[in-house]
Amino acid sequence: MRNPYVYLNNFRAVFTPRKPRHPLLRVGLGLLGLVILAGLLVVGLFVGAAMLLAGLAMKLLAPRRAAARSSRSSHHDSTVVDAQYTVVSRQAIDAPR
Repeated sequence: MRNPYVYLNNFRAVFTPRKPRHPLLRVGLGLLGLVILAGLLVVGLFVGAAMLLAGLAMKLLAPRRAAARSSRSSHHDSTVVDAQYTVVSRQAIDAPR
């Protein structure tokens, strides 16, 4: 009878990363990893800067809404709730019913 753990261990070994034995190949792959990492960092910085600049440009180029609001203030605004309020004393709140 064979041990099933041995088969799982061999299957796991297929996906484990291993360093190459040749020293120049090790250095080359290490440098390639650093170049890829630096490239991703630069691309991320440029994308972030572009998003910030696009947001600022949209905010600066958008039409001003404050002037439109001040001209509409004399007209009836459907978002305003007109109500009457009554101040209730603390004793009235704490009193049992």
